[in-house]
Amino acid sequence: MANAAQKKSSASYELFPQGQLFVGAGDRAAYLELSKANRHGLIAGATGTGKTVTLQTLAEGFSQAGVPVFMADVKGDLAGISTAGDNPKMTARAQTLGLTDYQFSATPAIFWDVFGQNGHPVRVTVSEVGPVLFSRLMDLSDAQEGVLTIAFQLADDEGLLLLDLEDLQALLSHVAEKSKALSAKYGNVSGTTVAAIQRKLLQMTQEGAESLFGEPALDIHDLMRTNRDGHGLVSVLAAEVLIQKPRVYAVFLLWLLSELFEQLPEAGDLDRPKLVFFFDEAHLLFTDAPKPLLQKIEQVVRLIRSKGVGVYFVTQQPQDIPDAVLAQLSNRVQHALRAFTPADQKAVKAAATSFRANPAFQTVDAITNLGVGEALVSFLQPDGTPSIVERVKIRPPMSRLGPLTTPERSSAMRKDAIGDTYDTALNRESAYEKLTKKREETAKETQAEPAKRGRPAMGTAERIATAAVRTATSSIGRQIGNALIRGVLGSLKNR
Repeated sequence: MANAAQKKSSASYELFPQGQLFVGAGDRAAYLELSKANRHGLIAGATGTGKTVTLQTLAEGFSQAGVPVFMADVKGDLAGISTAGDNPKMTARAQTLGLTDYQFSATPAIFWDVFGQNGHPVRVTVSEVGPVLFSRLMDLSDAQEGVLTIAFQLADDEGLLLLDLEDLQALLSHVAEKSKALSAKYGNVSGTTVAAIQRKLLQMTQEGAESLFGEPALDIHDLMRTNRDGHGLVSVLAAEVLIQKPRVYAVFLLWLLSELFEQLPEAGDLDRPKLVFFFDEAHLLFTDAPKPLLQKIEQVVRLIRSKGVGVYFVTQQPQDIPDAVLAQLSNRVQHALRAFTPADQKAVKAAATSFRANPAFQTVDAITNLGVGEALVSFLQPDGTPSIVERVKIRPPMSRLGPLTTPERSSAMRKDAIGDTYDTALNRESAYEKLTKKREETAKETQAEPAKRGRPAMGTAERIATAAVRTATSSIGRQIGNALIRGVLGSLKNR
């Protein structure tokens, strides 16, 4: 909460002072320090209290500061960030807050969609996801995950590319056929277990998950672009359909975080993040997640900030986030919570105790009395300590609040920085093609074997006659061959 000495009645504020983002104001202004933005954050609050507006406000602020952003649009109303706003109520709110440089403007955006309908297709390869996340995706048991891990190892050992679900299905059939031999080398591989995995893979395919896997695979550096003006591009993932498949949604976003962690170099302390990642409906990542996966999430969130990436979880209750992850979220915006039941009251108290107290008001009472567009805010200060919690009105976005029309979205996609890079699927030779070819060759050899074995054995006289014919034929052949050679050499010699 830097720059906070003025009362709101006479205050005037800049939207983007050097190294900061103006987020809102009450008795004091709330500024997010860009140098601390990679310390992650939380936007929480009940439905309809203003979380989406806060998300959009922060996203366009980061973009203005030259920070690329990735966010999932689960309701279809974040796409308006690519178009300038036009709502007089937004102008009036900006004037009330004393914003001196507020004006409607668009934010450069790229639209993505796993299903390729409302954005450029987003694909990953099966190999990139790996057996652990696939096990999460298919809800496999420990034994099934073990067999799937063996299958991936076999693919590596035999040089089989795993690009799409067709490849994985072919690999599992290959594993089933070689189960006895594989058990001796890799450990127990049960045909029954393989069949169970295949059934779950078929179910996942029927639910439309195959759209996520294939090539060209997403290059994460395409999520980290800036435009000619130095503004960060905002990647908007159309998730209205994807959110109905929560397991696919969670696994894809976790894969993306893991990929960023693995590919980006250590960055140390930066004046601003390399990328900010907003995870809307964050509870979907943690619901019924097994302990090993939760540990993986905690590890990635804890370590990825050193790569210059900030992760902001958006959810209803702070308690939706495991404590180990919640402890990593230093920049917090808390919208109103309702306290109708004992469980709700407990959640409100827990949220209140996560803030550094402000002597001007009772945090636990303020949380239930916040209006729409109001929030309790605490950000890290330049020295790395959390600020005293402030009650503020969130500033309005400069871009449109709400969805785009289909023509507007199509026009934006034609003009964006990605072009048609990902629009056409590729299908190069991979595990499915190689294993199918091998199976066909084996089938032909199997069909040829009975014909060879079924030929009647020759008698002694027949063998002698056959040998004589072969000898005569060989002799005649040599004579003819020698004659031809002599004729050719003779003709060459006579020239």
